[in-house]
Amino acid sequence: MKQIYDVARLDWTITGYVPYEWQLGHSMELGSPPKADVSPVPTSVPGSVQKALLHAGVIPDWNIGMNARLCEWVENRHWVYETKLPDAWFASGRRFRLCCLGLDDTGEIYVNRKPIYRFANAQVPHLVDLTSHLQAKDNLLQIVFECPPRWLGQFYMTSKIRDYKPRFYYTWDWTSRLVQIGIWDAVFIEAYQEAEIADLKIETNYDGQRGIGLLRVTGVITGPDGNQVSLTLLQNETVIQKAECSAGQFHRKGFACDNLKVESWWPNGMGSQPLYVLYLELRDTQNRIVDQKEYKIGFKHVAWHPCQDAPAHADPWLCVVNNQPVFLQGVNWTPIRPNFADVTPEDYRQRLTLYRDLGINTLRVWGGAFLEKTCFYDLCDELGLMVWQEFPLSSSGLENYPPDDPKTIDDLCDIAASYVDRRHHHVSLLLWSGGNELTNRDKEPKPINDSHPLIAKMGSLLRQNDPQHRFVATSPTGPEFFAHQKNYGQGCHWDVHGPWKVDGLLTPEWRSYWEQDDALFRSEMGAPGPSSAALIDKYKGEFAEMPADLSNPLWRRTGWWAEGATFRQELGREPQSLEEYVQWGQQRQAIILKTAAQACKDRFPRCGGILIWMGHDSFPCAANTAIIDFEGRPKPAALAISEVFHQGK
Repeated sequence: MKQIYDVARLDWTITGYVPYEWQLGHSMELGSPPKADVSPVPTSVPGSVQKALLHAGVIPDWNIGMNARLCEWVENRHWVYETKLPDAWFASGRRFRLCCLGLDDTGEIYVNRKPIYRFANAQVPHLVDLTSHLQAKDNLLQIVFECPPRWLGQFYMTSKIRDYKPRFYYTWDWTSRLVQIGIWDAVFIEAYQEAEIADLKIETNYDGQRGIGLLRVTGVITGPDGNQVSLTLLQNETVIQKAECSAGQFHRKGFACDNLKVESWWPNGMGSQPLYVLYLELRDTQNRIVDQKEYKIGFKHVAWHPCQDAPAHADPWLCVVNNQPVFLQGVNWTPIRPNFADVTPEDYRQRLTLYRDLGINTLRVWGGAFLEKTCFYDLCDELGLMVWQEFPLSSSGLENYPPDDPKTIDDLCDIAASYVDRRHHHVSLLLWSGGNELTNRDKEPKPINDSHPLIAKMGSLLRQNDPQHRFVATSPTGPEFFAHQKNYGQGCHWDVHGPWKVDGLLTPEWRSYWEQDDALFRSEMGAPGPSSAALIDKYKGEFAEMPADLSNPLWRRTGWWAEGATFRQELGREPQSLEEYVQWGQQRQAIILKTAAQACKDRFPRCGGILIWMGHDSFPCAANTAIIDFEGRPKPAALAISEVFHQGK
């Protein structure tokens, strides 16, 4: 039977070197080991280089003051993760495969000081055959990370992006620079024989009229066709369905179960979230188990209808789940930390449970980051949070046009296929998107569509690999990027982005913007609000708390969202204290967001939903558009929009 050995449980160290100096230790001509620039320190796996160095006292806490600048040298070293593999794991007669679900981002894997695999993509798993590289005992595993790309941050040109590494932590308007290096997801070794279950596709649906679930499972079985494959569907200890066939039959037809007595899965606020265990087992001709797979699945049906009174040619933005129209209300999800390798399941549960309790039913996983970890999706399944998952492309400020050369298109579609393969079975998955704010090259850019060769190929891939989930070219979509009041009534505002702030006073003209709004969907809008005075004080370092403007380095770190000038305009004076400024700014954010959310929800089903930019801080911003602060506490704005989101329950 296949066995899984968790490499993450072993004792690991990291060692830092001047680039390439570590290779001297792998040279037959060298009589002594190379000099390490940073001596070995213990590390967790998964875990980032930065977190290990912080714990070892090598670098300061990058969240405090301007300390992030003192950590940038880490990017200019090579880092060697190292562990010894237990002899007991490696028995004869089996094959061994190293599975690295997330490596950030470029380097080589060594076994017994010999290179066996090169990696250069943080967005996909890396599977490496170890069998021929192992020795009888004392096997050494090293994963070497080279210097990351110098710049992939917010201001660049999307068409020139060729490195598949999350971009946000190179600096964005809501985080300082901390370019993660390291093993960011699970690492394990599979010991297996020839026969195994692979390339599974799991499709579920729900027929509300008949009250039944539908399940189809297809895939590849390696090994003899005479082996047997069985399927068992359970809820708790109750068997809902059993089926069995030969490996050859499964390869040709798979399993189709079209009359399952199951309950439907509902978005948060509309009902319960029943989950079922799907268990697949492969047995050889001697009836021995040689492989098994287990998934948690649910059953829902999603259809997309035109919004009421929408133009005839507009995209459908009314989401109907299990025959019930649902107003999509939520936030844009960004990583909990730039060093997301170190984020724990408990961190995910705290924030996702908070979003559930706020009445949120939809999270848009933003394209400037990565495919979230399995536990994120598992929790969304459990909590009723639907996921709009973007592929890893984003706007770049200077130019937002996606790459269009054949090689990069193929690379990005391989990443998209990997995303689909890993997450398509989750009942929380709502739709896929090509990326964030991708536009053409016009003087006044418009959202990209399937006339772009990359989007066209992604669309074809999704229709083939995951036809039950919607694919949209980008967010926003339609004729216009932004909803301008002068264009209201022209039918050109489908899914739009913005606004993100109100310059000046909250005037009647500002309120009329929302009263007259005709957008079919708003997948991004926001407003800035400061963090609490206590949090600002905790992370300010050597800098003064005030003034709250660009003259203060503390506020300049995320300077788009400092509103000292607006305070002066509204009140005609300087704030008397940080506490006064925070109270003013947080209340202002709450009014803006509640007004927008209420206006959109009042128009349902003429408006399909609103997603706030953004959900939570990943850096202790003095001010940002987040409604949850760096330590996971809701700002007043979160509680204000929660009142709107709980309406109609």
